[in-house]
Amino acid sequence: MAKKAYERPLIKKLETGMPSKFGLRNDLVPVTHIDEVAVSELVEKYGSPLFVLSEETIVNTIEKARRAFTTRYPRVQFAWSYKTNYLDAICRIFHLEGAWAEVVSGFEYEKALRNGVDGKKIIFNGPEKSRPGLLKAIHNDSLIHIDHLDELYELVELASETNLKPRVAIRINMDTGIYPQWDRFGFNLETGQAWDAINKIMHSGKLELTGLHCHIGTFILSPGAYGVAATKLAQFAIDIRNKFNHTIKYLDLGGGFASKNTLKGSYLPGPDINPGFDDYAEAITTSLHNSGFQTNELPLLILETGRALIDEAGYLITTVLGNKRLASGGRSTIIDAGVNLLFTAFWYDHKTVPAQPFSLYREETVLCGPLCMNIDVVRDNISLPLLKKNDRLVIHNVGAYNMTQWMQFITMRPAVVMISADGIVHQIRKKEDIDTILQSEIIPQYLLSKS
Repeated sequence: MAKKAYERPLIKKLETGMPSKFGLRNDLVPVTHIDEVAVSELVEKYGSPLFVLSEETIVNTIEKARRAFTTRYPRVQFAWSYKTNYLDAICRIFHLEGAWAEVVSGFEYEKALRNGVDGKKIIFNGPEKSRPGLLKAIHNDSLIHIDHLDELYELVELASETNLKPRVAIRINMDTGIYPQWDRFGFNLETGQAWDAINKIMHSGKLELTGLHCHIGTFILSPGAYGVAATKLAQFAIDIRNKFNHTIKYLDLGGGFASKNTLKGSYLPGPDINPGFDDYAEAITTSLHNSGFQTNELPLLILETGRALIDEAGYLITTVLGNKRLASGGRSTIIDAGVNLLFTAFWYDHKTVPAQPFSLYREETVLCGPLCMNIDVVRDNISLPLLKKNDRLVIHNVGAYNMTQWMQFITMRPAVVMISADGIVHQIRKKEDIDTILQSEIIPQYLLSKS
């Protein structure tokens, strides 16, 4: 008969129905299944750590977002942000749901084409667009969002060389009350840079100005800032029409909507306080309806939201490697997933739940990854039950950025699986092995001859 682990007595104060800095009372419940698939079965087949994505959650989330905007505004188009998660299986789900592709590099542009996206439905953003990349976008009639004047000049040259008229917009940065202001990208509105770019485009006669674009920041918790941005973009479009007798066909409000993750340092949990799609939709569409557009001339509203559409669909299953006491006397639990896989652990206090039954005793714990680096801390303070070697945890809301910003550092990147809407598990990325790492390396011949 196995000896039971000792757990010290626990006295815990209960606050009935009252919120604290941890929000409303939220008792931990083991997450033994994801979309009715057992965590233990997933690990047995695909290993640990393991990223799991839920197609059902993705589809339900984009439907919520679409409903929030289309019930308030007549013309709305979502464009999937490839940098958020560019695994092909995930991108194709969004495209099947009607989303265009929003890309910020030649690499992402090529992925969008290979995923079957019509070139006319690719938005090419970002400050780094190579000449060959711009040329390809021109020939595919993609929407090119100009970031700086050197790019503008190059587009005018390419337009002359190809005898084609590229469809372009300019990215605009502006004061919306969000600080620090994102002024690294695009042309500033208040200083006149945006007008300078518009004048050059219109006077060149080489480019077709089709839209205006802004992206005011990331994880924006103030929907009102989007209302300010929409108002300023709309007024700028009207001013362009009045000056050049030219109609702007679309306004692109970018992304940056918050997911339900909890930002580090937040007093209350994200699910309790973060805005939802309805909040953002109300702010943006109200501003557009209150602008000077006639009803029959309202421009297409494009949204490039990424994080808010995919975060809740992602899980990371991880296994306990061991426990120890720190010099402070506090408890540390070591798991097999570190910040090389969970980059967003630097931003968020991810919800983390055991994947097996546990007792009532909890202790404040530092949750560390397996890397031989002191910064490898997934949660610097989390109340967890006592976990033993080979127990498993499920980390929630990891669908955004982790599978694009992960690093092959010390450990190899794990497999990724997706549970389809019909409950079938599909592997959508293989687990790396030593051959994956070595296939791109080249050893000089003189080193081979000396070995």
